[in-house]
Amino acid sequence: MAKGFFVTGTDTGVGKTIIAGALIRAIHMAGFSVCGMKPVETGCRKQGGVFVPSDGMYLKDMARMNEKISSITPCCFELPLAPMVAAELEGGSIDLEKLKKQFRELADRYEAVVVEGIGGLLVPIKEGYFVADLAASFGLPLVIVSSPFLGTINHTLLTVDYALKAGLEIAGIIINYSKPPEETFAEKTNPNVIKKLCPVPLIGVMPYLKEMDDESFDRAVLKNLDMSIIKKYL
Repeated sequence: MAKGFFVTGTDTGVGKTIIAGALIRAIHMAGFSVCGMKPVETGCRKQGGVFVPSDGMYLKDMARMNEKISSITPCCFELPLAPMVAAELEGGSIDLEKLKKQFRELADRYEAVVVEGIGGLLVPIKEGYFVADLAASFGLPLVIVSSPFLGTINHTLLTVDYALKAGLEIAGIIINYSKPPEETFAEKTNPNVIKKLCPVPLIGVMPYLKEMDDESFDRAVLKNLDMSIIKKYL
């Protein structure tokens, strides 16, 4: 059975990629071999006629992987839209069996896999098939990334409620500052409210990082994430 996490978000722009990288670094520092995967990425730029998935490249760098980028991000589209829509408009297709096969191959080679999903759980990958379905097929516990700002209580509770009713296991929630703090009352109170109301753990609150060098990033991961929760799933 594969170990690791499937990272999803409560909304667009909450920083799933950064948190997927943080989990990769946490698992690495815990002494396990770890890889990243972004099964489908939209909004990819083209270089020499070839798609370059920036999120996939970031995960590859965080995990210090030697794999080809096509193994990390098997499915790429140019338009920054939901995969189903991007595929339809670009005349492409999404091979679900290929995604599952690539995940199994990575899971066989590494002790843990951190998969970054595409948006939230109800983003459509194909008609009638959503990110939640892909997460279920991979069998990894979810890490839900949420915002620290106003509105996050509703978004977080809705995501947790849907995931649990869909039968998905949730390792916990990470509140992430994808932009600088605004020093509002919402930011100050939201973590405790989420901790009180959600039936799953709060793994931590990741601060906005001005310095993104490896040493600063690793230090922030160790300081702000509950390593005991992460290790529980390895």
